[in-house]
Amino acid sequence: MILSASEFARRLDPEAGTGRLVITPFHKECQQPASYDLRAATDMLLPRGVCTLVPTTEWVELPTDLAGTLMCRSSFGRRGVLLGAGYVDPGFRGQLTLCLTNMGNEEIRILKDDRIVQMILHEVREGNHGYAGRYQDSRGAVEAK
Repeated sequence: MILSASEFARRLDPEAGTGRLVITPFHKECQQPASYDLRAATDMLLPRGVCTLVPTTEWVELPTDLAGTLMCRSSFGRRGVLLGAGYVDPGFRGQLTLCLTNMGNEEIRILKDDRIVQMILHEVREGNHGYAGRYQDSRGAVEAK
């Protein structure tokens, strides 16, 4: 099941308990009907043909019964931007590092707080095991380890 905007709101409520979703800072205008737009943490230039690591502004914490799929927003996709590594494991917490490759004809400038990807959340049935890998509690753009 993909979470709707109303289910996002229910899960973001501090009273949600152990199944609580955290997106900080949360901006209502980033909430879409079945996704949430994540924003760039800094100004960046995407050179042609290069993979650039871009951190999100938001700190995200997924409970163990939710997983996330990341998709490039269509406004960037139409300009030739491709997103690699678009999955967020249940139990992950931290800023996300986006791998953006510009396959378009010109350099693309991303400004701080531009909405660049959509995070779609999926329910994980009987999810009781969370992510415990080396990217847990990431801050800023994190290179491959």
